[in-house]
Amino acid sequence: MSPRIVAIIAACSLLVPAVRLSAADRWAPWIEPDFPFFSSSVDLRETAPNSIPWNITPRGIVLNLGHDCWATFDTELLRVSAIWIGKGMTPEALGPLSYQEAGNFKTLGGQGKLPKPDGTILLSSGVYPGWQIGERVSLEDPREPQPSKEEPGRGPLPAEAGRFKALRLVRNGVVLEYTAHGVPVREWMTTSEAQGKPVVERHFEIGPSDKPMQHVLGATGSASLAIGFPPGKPAPKLVEKDAVWSVQVPPHAEPMQFCITTGAGAAGLGLKPIPKDAPGVRWPQEITTNATLSTARDAYVVDDIALPFANPWRRNVRLCDIAFFKDGTAVVSTFDGDVWLVRGLAEKSGPVRWKRFASGLHEPMSLAIRDEQIYVLDRNGIWRLRDTDGNGEADVHELFSNVFPQSAETREFPNSLKLAPDGSFVIAKGGQQDSTISKLNGSVLRVAADGQSYSVLGYGLRQPYAGVNPRTGLVTAGDQEGNYTPSTPLYILQEPAEFHGFLSALLPKEKYPAPIADPLTWIPHQVNASAISQTWLYGAKMGPLNDALIHVGFNRPELFRVMLNNRGSRPQAAVVSIVRDFDVPALNAAVNPADGSLYFAGFQVVGWGTTSKALSGLARMRYTGAPVTLPREVVPMDKGVLLRFDVPLDPRTAADRASYTMESWHYRRTWQYGSPHLKADDKPGQDWLTPSSAYLSQDGRSVFVGLPDMKPVQQMRIGWGLATPDGLKIEGNAYFTPYELAKFDPAAEGFGKIDVDLSPKPSLAPTSAPASVEEGKRLYALMGCMACHATDDAVQPKIGPTWKGLYGKKRDIFKGGSVDATDDYLRESILTPAAKIVKGYEKIEAGMPVYSGVLNDAQIESLILFIKTLK
Repeated sequence: MSPRIVAIIAACSLLVPAVRLSAADRWAPWIEPDFPFFSSSVDLRETAPNSIPWNITPRGIVLNLGHDCWATFDTELLRVSAIWIGKGMTPEALGPLSYQEAGNFKTLGGQGKLPKPDGTILLSSGVYPGWQIGERVSLEDPREPQPSKEEPGRGPLPAEAGRFKALRLVRNGVVLEYTAHGVPVREWMTTSEAQGKPVVERHFEIGPSDKPMQHVLGATGSASLAIGFPPGKPAPKLVEKDAVWSVQVPPHAEPMQFCITTGAGAAGLGLKPIPKDAPGVRWPQEITTNATLSTARDAYVVDDIALPFANPWRRNVRLCDIAFFKDGTAVVSTFDGDVWLVRGLAEKSGPVRWKRFASGLHEPMSLAIRDEQIYVLDRNGIWRLRDTDGNGEADVHELFSNVFPQSAETREFPNSLKLAPDGSFVIAKGGQQDSTISKLNGSVLRVAADGQSYSVLGYGLRQPYAGVNPRTGLVTAGDQEGNYTPSTPLYILQEPAEFHGFLSALLPKEKYPAPIADPLTWIPHQVNASAISQTWLYGAKMGPLNDALIHVGFNRPELFRVMLNNRGSRPQAAVVSIVRDFDVPALNAAVNPADGSLYFAGFQVVGWGTTSKALSGLARMRYTGAPVTLPREVVPMDKGVLLRFDVPLDPRTAADRASYTMESWHYRRTWQYGSPHLKADDKPGQDWLTPSSAYLSQDGRSVFVGLPDMKPVQQMRIGWGLATPDGLKIEGNAYFTPYELAKFDPAAEGFGKIDVDLSPKPSLAPTSAPASVEEGKRLYALMGCMACHATDDAVQPKIGPTWKGLYGKKRDIFKGGSVDATDDYLRESILTPAAKIVKGYEKIEAGMPVYSGVLNDAQIESLILFIKTLK
C-alpha cells in the first residue's frame, strides 16, 4: 500500500469504538440507498413485456439510478437486461435473505428462487448480445451452449465481439466501460423527470467505427423511447422490429455521442457530458476494535479480534477471506459485497483500525493480492480494485477476467482465489447443480496471468476450496463430504485435469465420465466434516510449523497440519489437529508478514453447518514459544508407522506399545450422502489394529510403531499418549491414507540396528464406555451433532431438526405419514438417516451422514439417553 493512501486514511479517520449490537438492533437494509450499484443474478424469466423461459442474467450489475429507478447491465452479453421503477430487487439471494438474521434462510439449490426486479418494468431485453455489427439484428445467443441448453450462464462473448472492462465510480453514479466489436464504449445512466414522471437516461460515448452497428435495447411495453444526439453529426436512429427496439449506429470516423431515454414521458433530451470526476471519500470514518488475547499456555493459541459491527452505516460484517499487503495491512472481503482495509493487527491487543474500501460485489468469497493490488473473486469473475485518486477507497472496479462461465445455480459459489508464483490465479467454483448442467461447476481452474484464458485443473468436485504453494505452485483442494463424497478428501491437482467423483442429481446415478482420482488422504467425518481452504506458513513466525501446509476445517472450527509424504511413487499425506473449537467459523487463512502469525476469517449461515457460536469472526493463531508436541512427520511403512516429533520423548512411554492405538477402515462411494465406516470384510465398523512393538530413535525424538501385516487401506488412524522426559503430555491422533508403504530402514531413519518385532500380541482394544447421559453429551460435541441440531431455544437455528423436546414427539415424514420419536426411531435415524426424513428438511444443504459402523451400540444408547433429557 502506498504511503499516500496510508496518510490519507489516517487524516480522514474518525475513531469509532466497536461494540456488539443488541438483539433489538437491526442492520440497515442490504441495498444501501446511497451506493450506486450492487451485483446480483437477476431473474427475468417471467418478466413482461419480454418473457423468455431462460432469461436470467447470472452476472448482473444492478444500478441504483435514483427516483426509484433501476437497471441491470449484463457484463457477459453487454446488454441492459432490464430497466424498472420500484423498490429494487426481491430479497431472494442468500446474502440479502440471511443478512438481518442468519437463521432466516436455508441455502436452496438450483434456479427456483432467484432475485427479481421489484417494480414495474420499463424495458427488458432477451438473451442476445447488446451490441451487434451489421444492418440486421439477431435475437440468438451466439455463445457455445452449456450441456443444458437453457442455461444462460455461458460466459462472455468472444473477445472480438466485446468485453466488459470496468466500473468507474464518479460523483453522479457509475460509468460502464467496455468494448463492442473493437469499439470502445463509455455508458452512464442517470434519471430526470418529464411531465412529473421519472425518465431513465442512458448517455453513450463510442469510439470510431467503419462498420454499421446495432445497439439492441429490447421490448418496452407501455414505456416510450427517445433518442438525442448532436446536430450535424452522423445520426443514430431508433428502429423497432417485431416489438424489439434497437439503435442503428452508422459508420463514423469520429467518436460519437447519443442519449436514449426510457419512461412514460421519454423525449429526446439534451446530451449531458459523461462525468469524469471521482466520487470523493464515501466512508471517511475509521472504526477501531481490539483483540482479546488468549490466556492458554499452549504452544499455539487463538486470539479473538472484534469486528467493526458498530459502524456509521449499520453495515453487517460477515468476513469471507483475508490477505495482506507487504506492510501488514490486511484486506478482508465480506459476503455482502464489501472490502475493508484492516491495520494494526500486528499489535497484539490492538487497537485494530478498519477502513471500508469497496462495495457492490456479488458474494466475494475470496481475494488475493498481486503486486500490491487487490484482486477479488465474485460471481462476476475476478475484479481488480483500484484507488486511482489515492483517497483510500476504490473508485475503479476493473473486470480483470470473466473468461470462465458462471451459471445461475445458487450453489456455484466463487469459493477460492489463490495467487500462484507465476502470476496466474487458481479459482475454485461450487459444484452443486439442481436445475441445469454446466461444464465448469465443481471445477478448479487456473486463470492465466493476463486474465485472458483458463485451464481446468480438476472437475467433478462438490464444493471445492483450493490452496496454492506460493513457492512451488503446488495446487491443493479440499472438498465437502456429501452425495458421492463419502468423507472429506484432500487433493493435489494438476494438468491434465482429473475427475473427482461428484455428479449432479440431474445426471444418471453413478455413471461416471472418467476414472475417479484418489485424494492425498481421506479425513474422517467426525474429524473434519467440512473441508475448506489450505495455506502455507511461509514467512511465518510459528516455530516448528514454519513453512507447513495448513488445512482449514469448518464444521468443527479447526486448523490442521498436513504432513506431505513423498517417499513413494505418489504423494501421500497425514493430518493432525493444531487448534480446534474456537469461535470463528473459519473459511480462509493467511500469514501476516508484519508479525508472522496466522490470521483466519469466516462466517456462517443456515445450511453451512458449524459448531461455531459466532456468526462471523476474525482470529489470530499465535505461537507462544511453548514446546510444540505435534508430530512433524507421520509415515506409513512396510513394518508399521514412523512418528517424528520436535521435542524429546520419555523413553518409557515411547517404547511401550500400549501408548499407541491404531485402526483402519474404508468407505463406499455412492450417490447417497456420506458413507459408513467399513471393515476389511465390508461389514460396518473399524478394524482394530494391535501394535506389536515400539522403538525410540537414537536422538529420542522419533518413534517407530511395529504393526504386523501392515497393508494399504483407505483410512487409517494412529493415536498416541506420550510424554516428554519432564512430564509434559503428548497426546493426539493422525489420520492418513496409506496407498504405498515405504520400506523401513532402521539405521537410515535414526534407530540404529534393530529388528522390528512383528509377532502378534494381545489386543489393546479399549472396552466400550457404559452408556450414560454424560457420554451422550460428549458425543454430541465430538461427532459434530451440535453443528446441525440445537438442544435449546437457540437464537441461531440449526440446519437439522432440534433435539429439544424431540423424544416422544410425533414427527411428520417427508414421503408421507408420521412416526413417534421412540428409541427405535432415534436409533434408525442415527444409523440410516435417509430412512425417515423429517418433513421440511429434505433439501437441506448438509445432509446427515451415515453413522453405521462409526458409533457402537453403547454410544448410540448414550446419545438417546442425552436426547431424552432435553425437555
